Amino acid sequence: MTFAAVARHRGVDTTVRHDERALWAAAVAGERDAFSRVTGRYRRELQVHCYRMLGSLEDAEDLVQETLLRAWRRRETYQQRSTLRAWLYGIATNACLDALEKRSRRLLPTEVVPPADPLAPTPPASEIAWLGPYPDSLLDEVVDASAGPEELAFAQETIELAFLVAIQHLPPRQRAVLILRDLLNWSASETARMLDMTVVAANSALQRARDTLARRLPSERASWARAEVADPQEQVLLQRYVEAWERYDVDGLVELLAEDARFAMPPMTAWYAGRGAIGTFLATHPLSGRLPRHIRVPTRANRQPAFAIFFEGEHGAPPQPVGIEVFRIEGGLIAEVDVFLQPELVAAFAITPPA
Repeated sequence: MTFAAVARHRGVDTTVRHDERALWAAAVAGERDAFSRVTGRYRRELQVHCYRMLGSLEDAEDLVQETLLRAWRRRETYQQRSTLRAWLYGIATNACLDALEKRSRRLLPTEVVPPADPLAPTPPASEIAWLGPYPDSLLDEVVDASAGPEELAFAQETIELAFLVAIQHLPPRQRAVLILRDLLNWSASETARMLDMTVVAANSALQRARDTLARRLPSERASWARAEVADPQEQVLLQRYVEAWERYDVDGLVELLAEDARFAMPPMTAWYAGRGAIGTFLATHPLSGRLPRHIRVPTRANRQPAFAIFFEGEHGAPPQPVGIEVFRIEGGLIAEVDVFLQPELVAAFAITPPA
């Protein structure tokens, strides 16, 4: 199945909610409450759109705020020739493109530097702006209840970290065209108008983006096919992972890894390739006994299994947040671990430590 084949048409609604016109008329007249109510129903999906464009939950929220500010200032220019949703998406997309003129693309360490020596000292956190995770709890707010299994699988694949990393390699306008055309299913003319391009230019950008994506995505993602039911062994594997950490059992952890597994810890640039190197790193650093005990609370990010990590507090002190750990599991083994060492993410995921 091709990348675009399962994109569901959500770009233009055929009906308008009965109160939307009245609320918008009130908003144009200057009523901020009416504006908040009529635009608020699209806020979360706009955030997901900005996250795909920017690769950062924090940046996405900032750009949603910028989108709504621009929409308020320009509210009299909306002539209702398209849906309000489409108009807001146009503002959000162009706000993201403006932001990307001043920001570098967000990737993961595995895309930027070669694997590190597991016996070398771990480097300090870098100043590079890395790709970040997105909570499933927020994605659940924009699930289309009428979507079929194929569409849900497509929505899942196109929010996973592997996909986000791949589209970050696209130039911003190509990224925008691909998201609008293949994920939101806008037409070529709608996309061209939204981005102030010709239809020919938009179609050319889409083809180049698809070609790049085909080269960047892992081969097993090329068909966009996924089992409809989660592997029942996944929870068993993750429970074994937690128990191995609690026992400081490096050998037990290594048994759970794929031979070519990868382990990264942004914002540190160092990452480790292969079961042996990861085991050596774990034994030398986090599982050497010099760090406090880790506490893991299950969560999900980017439709992938994840944990919120805490350090056990000393002398009865409360646990301290460490970050969010996201897994890619393939063939019953852990293929990739990305530990986002950003304590503030734990609050963004609305996770509290166990009592």
